[in-house]
This record gives sequence, C-alpha cells and structure tokens, in this order.
Amino acid sequence: MNLFAGLEKFGIKADNTTDLFEDEKKPAASADGGKTEAAPTEDSFLLDKAIRCTVCDKVFKTKMIKNGRIKRLEPDLDLRPRFEYIDTLKYDVASCPYCGYTAMNRYFEHVTSGQIKLIKEQVCANFKPTGSDEPAVLDYDQAIERYKLALFNTIVKKGKTSEKAYSCLKLSWLYRGKAEELKGTDPETLEKKKEAKEQEEAFYQQAYEGFMKAMSTEMFPMCGMDQCTVDYLLAAMAYHFKKYDVASKCISRIQATPSASKKMKDRAYDLKEKIVAEIKNSK
Repeated sequence: MNLFAGLEKFGIKADNTTDLFEDEKKPAASADGGKTEAAPTEDSFLLDKAIRCTVCDKVFKTKMIKNGRIKRLEPDLDLRPRFEYIDTLKYDVASCPYCGYTAMNRYFEHVTSGQIKLIKEQVCANFKPTGSDEPAVLDYDQAIERYKLALFNTIVKKGKTSEKAYSCLKLSWLYRGKAEELKGTDPETLEKKKEAKEQEEAFYQQAYEGFMKAMSTEMFPMCGMDQCTVDYLLAAMAYHFKKYDVASKCISRIQATPSASKKMKDRAYDLKEKIVAEIKNSK
C-alpha cells in the first residue's frame, strides 16, 4: 500500500512508501563515512590563564579547566572526582616557575605577610627556576611533583592541618590515577604500579590522620567542604582502613543531620551497608 497516494497531483512521486520509520531503524552514517568520532584530547579541555605570584609578584601562565566542556562521571567511594577524558585533579595547583611558591588554586592568593616571609626564606631562597614555559598537558608525575611542592609550601607557611590533609588526599588520588593508567603487564610496569599503590596508601594514611585531627581543632567549612562531606569522606577512609567504629560514628552524624542532602544520606546509607557486610564477614 502506498500511504502517500494522491500526492501525484503535486508532482511528488512516493511510490512503495509503506514504512514511515525505515530510516530510523538504520544507524546514521557519520559525515566521515561511518568512522567513529575520535575522543577529544586532554589539551582541548584546558586554557592558559595568566596569574600574578603572591610571593614574588611575577606573572606566569598556568593551566585551568574549561568547566563548561567537561562531563562529570560517578566519583569513587571516597568522593575522588572523575571526569570523561581528563583527570582534573592534575590541574588544581598553581606553581610559580620563578620563585617556587606553589599552592592549590583555592589557597594560592590567600597568604599573609608572615607566611610570605617564611616561604621566601625556606622555599624561594633555595628554589631553582624552571622557566616560564607551561607544558601543553601535565602527566601524573608532573602533577604529583607540583602537589608535593604545594604540600611543602603549606608546611613551611604553617598552614592549617586541613590544608595539609587535603594535599595528602589529592596526592593519594593522583597516585591512584597513575596506577590506573599503567595498563601493561611487563615487570617494569607492574613494579611502577606497585610503587604507585604504595605511595597512594602512604598519603591516604596521612590524609586520614590529618582530617581526624582537623575535625577537633578547626571550624567548618573545611577546604570548601561542609561537615557532612568531611564526615562522609572520613567514613570512607575509615572503612578503607577497617576502622569500622569510626566509620559508623561518622555515618550516624550524617544521618542525624537535618541539613544533609538526600544524595549524601543515600551515599552514607550505601556505605553503611558495606560496613555491616564487612563486619559480618569478619566474624
């Protein structure tokens, strides 16, 4: 049956047109002849931003994320952020190539005159300038170097415990990302992966101890996180270290907090189920 019979008077020939949705059943061919679209490169998510060093007053360029382009994925159990095609953690540190002052972006401009004096004496005086050329993208080793330099600067300027803990947490996440990126099974790659996991564990331990101490000595928000977020983070870390009593207390605080979001309470509930299962299995 020709569903379009009668259109001949308009000069339109639509013979044998019986399936209106035939084209929709066929996969659409791409403009390049059916080839799959290439994944975007990491540098396509980055832009150069000129910033002035708070310590030496020189201007340098640093990589920033084009937030409008990145697609967020489901985070890890401990809230490590994940994005499609790029690990944004690598670009959350600004490092002056002239004097060595380095800090996470949220802290870079916020230093007192007393802290600047300490940084100049203990960092800048010994720093070997690396030049002003910023690489197109950072690999994990380069990002880890910058975070370690940021952590050292934090210690030198006598920064808050939470800032040091947060630096350690992000370092552990970077080592996790580095281990995930190592896909080979040859002895050299396996050794590198083992070393990355060991470093991840070491910094994770430091981060856990730091946040536990900060909970009793600092006010919220902490590193931009409210109490429920820090409680959940600590619960996830305590779960990792099999400190189920600590994890359970943190989760209980979240569940008893009226202002906690439904999403956070759901995360806490899922983590609680994991803890209960682990406790049962250990008996």
